[in-house]
Amino acid sequence: MTTPFWHNKTLSQMSDEEWEQLCDGCGRCCLNKLLDEDTNEILYTNVACNQLDIRTGQCRHYVDRFKYEPDCIKLTRENLLTIEWLPKTCAYRYFEQHKTLPEWHPLITGDKKMMRKKGVLIKNRIVYEKDVIHWENHIISE
Repeated sequence: MTTPFWHNKTLSQMSDEEWEQLCDGCGRCCLNKLLDEDTNEILYTNVACNQLDIRTGQCRHYVDRFKYEPDCIKLTRENLLTIEWLPKTCAYRYFEQHKTLPEWHPLITGDKKMMRKKGVLIKNRIVYEKDVIHWENHIISE
């Protein structure tokens, strides 16, 4: 039996395909964040990028997302440690902290059913940027 790649590789050793598979596809990265100017605290919102499909929690144009959303931030091995707003559930964050993947991760379970059960998926709980007037009304806890 072959050992899964996430058991014996660091993030820097993973191929681009493995790197992409590590993402659980929760959609939380596609939620807008606000910065409290007084405290420098990152405030999470339920306001999604207009390219996020509410039903699936996936980007509609992932491969060419920068064409549709020039401000989209691509998570890379090089910038991983500089992005402070990654969700606590992020597999890349788990790896950087030398933790194992959570039991609900699709690489372990084979699908997203457990993510849904554990409340990790954001689908159906979001609104789109284009529909928001008062952003402060959409602040949520991470």
